[in-house]
Amino acid sequence: YWDMVNDMGGVGGRQIEFVVRDNGYDVPTHLEHYEEFRDESSNGVIAISQSTGSPHTAATAEMAIEDNMAIIPLSWYSGWPDPAYGMNIFESTSTYCYESINGVDFLNEYVAEKTGKASPTMAIVTFPGEYGQDGAAGAWIAAEALGIEVVVDLEAAVAPGADNTGALSELVAAEADMVWTSVSPTVLAELMGGAAAQGYIPWWSGNVPSYSYLLLSTAVGPILDSNYIASSYLANWNDEGIPGLDRLKAEMLARTPDLPISDSYIQGWIEAQAVHQVLLRAAANGDLTRAGVIAAFNQITVNHEGLAPNQSWGGDNPNETVVRETFIYDIVLDDYSPGATIAEGGGTGSVLLRGPWASDVTLSQVY
Repeated sequence: YWDMVNDMGGVGGRQIEFVVRDNGYDVPTHLEHYEEFRDESSNGVIAISQSTGSPHTAATAEMAIEDNMAIIPLSWYSGWPDPAYGMNIFESTSTYCYESINGVDFLNEYVAEKTGKASPTMAIVTFPGEYGQDGAAGAWIAAEALGIEVVVDLEAAVAPGADNTGALSELVAAEADMVWTSVSPTVLAELMGGAAAQGYIPWWSGNVPSYSYLLLSTAVGPILDSNYIASSYLANWNDEGIPGLDRLKAEMLARTPDLPISDSYIQGWIEAQAVHQVLLRAAANGDLTRAGVIAAFNQITVNHEGLAPNQSWGGDNPNETVVRETFIYDIVLDDYSPGATIAEGGGTGSVLLRGPWASDVTLSQVY
């Protein structure tokens, strides 16, 4: 994205230098890199266009205010839109909580239609912390609003690298018709595979970090194909008729044709779109300082060209700007092209069912 911008002349007559550091999903490492970025010497940066992780980003939230540093989180924690918590954290798309409400509402309707059960039962299985328990909160809000019986509550009961057999046993014993997860792809595969081995194959869904299309190459691929509904904050690689996606694919085909196809590029692209449009406003304002960038974030509405709902952050009431819409996809194994490059073409195995949309329950929430 930034090579494209620089080839077009950059911003305000300046070229963009894009700096990448790997936090290894480790908070102390993340803080070390933030210390480098906050430096006001030549090592410093004007903004951070992706800060990976909820606890990692939270660890820098107060410093970001001191430093006039704008940060876009790779995290959908519900605290970010709250200016008292994340004043300089400019969230990208919706939240785990609202995504869960949308996802559970759709799943309930979908499973009722597929099974003929007027009132499917549900299990909730999540990680602890900002991610898993934020997702669980949304699932519970939806369940209570829609009258869904939660037959087993495994909020905060599983974790990556842990012995999750006890939680799996409870899940299988409860025999819910559908399962909402706020986990990781590895743990999702562990739960789905373990449940299927015991003869339990419910309908599955979950927050975005629960699923990866790469799981379609594993033993749980057929279960995902038959019994998983994927939630997303944005368009996927397979979608058609989206101007922003056509542009992304054209640029990547010209610049990086040998990279494998992936839905993940779209998240990086919309983050770059946001910072690019902010920098253009800051340049037009004649203030390309960090403070000027913060001001520009609060002045604009980002046009994501159909890749995601347009985004704004300004104003005194986050209830008016928080994004509530998400996307829902069916997983189709036959539409997955393992190992395919951008030049070769292919799909990541998802077919749009609905979106961007927001459940009436989500729309009724006061942030």
